[in-house]
Amino acid sequence: MSSKIAHISSMPNSAHCQTCSLSSLCLPVSLQDDEIEQLDNIVEKSRPLHKGDILFRQGEELRSIFAIRAGSLKTFTLTHDGEEQINGFYFPGELVGLAGLDEGEYPMSAKLMETTTVCEIPYARLDELLGQMPELRRSLMRSLGREIRDDQQMLMLLSRKTAEQRIATFLLKLSTRYQARGYSATQFRLSMSRNEIGNYLGLAVETVSRIFTRFSSAALLRVEGKEIELLDLAALNEVSGDSHGEGCGHSLKLG
Repeated sequence: MSSKIAHISSMPNSAHCQTCSLSSLCLPVSLQDDEIEQLDNIVEKSRPLHKGDILFRQGEELRSIFAIRAGSLKTFTLTHDGEEQINGFYFPGELVGLAGLDEGEYPMSAKLMETTTVCEIPYARLDELLGQMPELRRSLMRSLGREIRDDQQMLMLLSRKTAEQRIATFLLKLSTRYQARGYSATQFRLSMSRNEIGNYLGLAVETVSRIFTRFSSAALLRVEGKEIELLDLAALNEVSGDSHGEGCGHSLKLG
C-alpha cells in the first residue's frame, strides 16, 4: 500500500523561488524581489519523493497547496467500490490542491507517478500574503480559473468526443503543457500508464492501446515504451475535432 507523506522533509536552503527555473510559471512576473522573498520564506521544498507516495488524501483538511518542481502526479477520487477515478495529471510548474479552497478539505487524493519534488505552501500563511500582495492574489485567481476551464473542457471531452478524438486531444494538451515549460512540444515521456490514460478519458485500456497502434500506423506518432514523439501535430489536431482551419491537406484513415 502506498505510504502517506506525513510531513515534507525540507531541501537545503539553496533552493529559492528567485532562482527556480519554473518561477515564471508559479509566480506573477510583476512581483518585487522583497515580495518573492516573503513568499520564499513560507515555502518548504521537499526532498525527492517516491513513486506511489500519497501527497494528500481525499477528505483531509486543507493545510497546504503544492507546486511541482520536478516529476509528476495524478489526482483521483475513490468510487463506492474503492476504485480510483483519475481527475487530472500535474507537471512541473503547476499547483495542486486548489480544489480544497472551497470547503477547506481536499476533495481528491494526489499520488506521485514518478520520483517528484514539490514546494509546499502552507495555506494559512499564504492567505496572509494574499491580503498584502494583490498581484499574487490575482495570480492565484487565474490558476483557479484555469482549473475551472480545464474541468469544463474535460466534461465536453467525455460527453461529445469519440475515443480517437479523446486521445488526440489528450496528447495535444500534453504537448502544449510541456512546451509552456520549455520542453519539446513533440517529444516527451508519458509518466502515466495506458491504464491511467484510459481511466482518465473513460476508455478501456485495450481501446487506448489499439488507438495508439492506429495512430502509429498512420504516422501520427512514434512510441517506444513511455517515450512518445508526435510526428504530425496538424493531423492530430484534425483527428481531435478541434481544427478550425480550411483543411490541412490530410486525409486520415484510422480504421
